[in-house]
Amino acid sequence: MSTLIILGSARKDSHTRTLVQNVFADTPHELVDLLDFNISTFDYEADYSKSDEYFDIIGKMTDASTIVFATPVYWYSMSGMMKTFFDRFTDLTTFASDKGKALAGKKTFLFSVGADPEPPTGFESPFELTSKALGMKYIEGVYFSSRGDQFTTIASTASSFLKKIAQSV
Repeated sequence: MSTLIILGSARKDSHTRTLVQNVFADTPHELVDLLDFNISTFDYEADYSKSDEYFDIIGKMTDASTIVFATPVYWYSMSGMMKTFFDRFTDLTTFASDKGKALAGKKTFLFSVGADPEPPTGFESPFELTSKALGMKYIEGVYFSSRGDQFTTIASTASSFLKKIAQSV
């Protein structure tokens, strides 16, 4: 039983990474930073370069019991690299459906950071619906605002979030 965190931030020293590291400091997990992987954009013909590492991450997802998608909010949506990663889930419903089926039953969570006091309307939908489409169980999301006094509520929000992850394992 393990927790895999897939981080999709555009910079190594992002607020999202910092918060993930702080919140999960005492929780066993593996962090996969999408910046460290070569992931091709979705191709209808599945003609990907030999250097494509998408399925390396899918293998890690298969080994985990709980998956946390961590992304900043960029223009009211997930980051571009997280969206590229999500677009490739299409491969798991077509030519690599065996790998997609191996994700069934995994529990998923969303960890997001943005500048507004609340996440945009519908922000969680792609995470929830994608999980459902792949037979995974979306539990819930947590959102942290990087502005003003919002950071003062991090400890209690993070504690509650971690309890839910621990209960799901």
